[in-house]
Amino acid sequence: MRSRIFYRSACALALMGTLAFAGVTHAQMKIGFMATLSGPAAALGQDMLDGFMLGIERSGGKLGGVEVEVIREDDQLKPDLAVQTVSRFIERDQVDVVAGITFSNVMMAIANPLAESGTVFLGLNAGPAPLAGERCAPNFFFVSYQNDQQAEGVGKYASDQGFNNVYLMAPNYQAGRDAVGGFKRQYTGAIAGEVYTRVNQPDYSAEIAQMQAANPDAVYVFYPGGMGINFIKQFRQAGLLGKIPLLSVSSFDGSTLPALQQTAVGAISGSFWGADFDNPANVEFVEAFEAKFGRIPSQYAAQAYDGALLLDAALKQIDGNYQDKEALKQALRSVDFDSVRGAFEFNTNGFPIHNMYVFEVAPDAKGRVSHRTLQMTLPNHPDAYVGQCPL
Repeated sequence: MRSRIFYRSACALALMGTLAFAGVTHAQMKIGFMATLSGPAAALGQDMLDGFMLGIERSGGKLGGVEVEVIREDDQLKPDLAVQTVSRFIERDQVDVVAGITFSNVMMAIANPLAESGTVFLGLNAGPAPLAGERCAPNFFFVSYQNDQQAEGVGKYASDQGFNNVYLMAPNYQAGRDAVGGFKRQYTGAIAGEVYTRVNQPDYSAEIAQMQAANPDAVYVFYPGGMGINFIKQFRQAGLLGKIPLLSVSSFDGSTLPALQQTAVGAISGSFWGADFDNPANVEFVEAFEAKFGRIPSQYAAQAYDGALLLDAALKQIDGNYQDKEALKQALRSVDFDSVRGAFEFNTNGFPIHNMYVFEVAPDAKGRVSHRTLQMTLPNHPDAYVGQCPL
């Protein structure tokens, strides 16, 4: 594999800064990859990195026949640090593409410098609402999803199931508000309560007691990473799992199920992708990921893998001429590729149009705790903000 990942220390960064100068050209395509790779949410970022690098490996260590250099950075879930890192990517490293971004508060912090630079951005997870609407940009390509979309699919499911009184919980940041807003957009019943907690809050016992007092028909939550692990453990300890239907997005998924195992069985999740999808691209991906990493891939790995496949297809379409930014943008917007999710296309705002599904946490064919596809809820589903995008 010819792509390289660079792990940079502060001393190395300072030295590189003294050597960088404007107008440098490079023989390899440079990709600045940033994700949350430490702390309670590290599993999300690591799966993004593993999926992306596996996609490059699938193409022989190149993308579109082009040698690739991947510079990897940990944003530590700190927006200020992320802004500094993106500035280094653009000004000193002179990367051709910035990729990654796990959390929406980080994405919102780096959106302006990315948009102003014109550097191609490949979004591999966070999809905040403002960037799908008025703040959309022609150099932004979100291969993952717009935050509201998965929640909208679960809201539709809750209505179809006849839940009349649902209690809502999420952390108080952009993605949490998007996840609640998306659910309510498709849900037709009453709201028993709407609670926002601190990001990375470890204890939800008080909120769970408050929820119990509201006596809802179902509970809907958005708690990615370690937040989801803590929440569902406490939800089960309170004797509620199996008693009150638990609906979610990005809470009980491939990044958290290895730690949760049987604890999460019976919970419902919404997404655009499942490890049990039977299309050829997904079967190849899941087998390759399990063989290399010894675990079932998460959605974070799947969408990052899709990002590498998309970039590979776009570069092939322009004969590897990655330094022509406008040609690369046009190719990314229009090229066909075999997505692991099946049907995929970009809308005019650079966010996907794709199908939404719901899944149950259940044993897979090998007896491992995973997701079982229940049903498609919203076919060919665009995000709700594309009409506000001036592109």
